[in-house]
Amino acid sequence: MRRDTAIGVALMVIGAVVIVAYGWLVFATPWWRIVLELTGFIAVAAVFGILAWIGYALATTPPPKPIEEIEKEIQEELQKLQEEEKKQEGSKGSS
Repeated sequence: MRRDTAIGVALMVIGAVVIVAYGWLVFATPWWRIVLELTGFIAVAAVFGILAWIGYALATTPPPKPIEEIEKEIQEELQKLQEEEKKQEGSKGSS
């Protein structure tokens, strides 16, 4: 069995076991209220944790350079390359 297939089968089995265990905890035990409250809390905390992470990333990431500045840098690089080519052609012609 390939490694990917084995991991896939393991994930399916784990998923099925967790579904059965969760169903048993919710419907067949006296702890159903605690299980549902804990599950709800974890779900809400996960969603808002992701939201906070996105907010942090947006707040701490520097803004990109303006397009005009990038175009100016490209033009300067092109001019430097053209000048170097002219110098190389001039030195080839004189030798």
